[in-house]
Amino acid sequence: MNRMTTALHHMAKQLMRAGLAICLVLCLMLTANGSANAAEIQLSGDYVDDTVNVAHSLQDAITLPLDDEGYSAAQEEARDLSYNYIARYRPRSKVNNLPSFTTMQTALNSLAGHYNNFANRPLPEALQNRITKELAKAEQTVLRGS
Repeated sequence: MNRMTTALHHMAKQLMRAGLAICLVLCLMLTANGSANAAEIQLSGDYVDDTVNVAHSLQDAITLPLDDEGYSAAQEEARDLSYNYIARYRPRSKVNNLPSFTTMQTALNSLAGHYNNFANRPLPEALQNRITKELAKAEQTVLRGS
């Protein structure tokens, strides 16, 4: 009888571990999909519209002061939007060689680099000015058709 209770106890532990692992995986999948979907909704699939909209959204996000209530949410949205924009358009050969895309990619990489390394610090003025100029240049270039 003692062997049987030990075996049942061992099996119950394994089932609890498996259930906990499944719950953890589901939670991670739901949170990852939730943040990706929020930014995906903003991308229409039209390169020109998406470039202009992403440039405007990022310009709004980088001008927020660090003590603004919405700063961390704007930073997270900017990060997600940047990643989704690059993920959508980098593989497209008709787009990824355009001057507007390379300029946009430079701005997004600069912003992502700052957010990844200095998330709790404000964007330095020089970097903010450079990113603002690059976003404006990408917007002008894409509206001209290149």
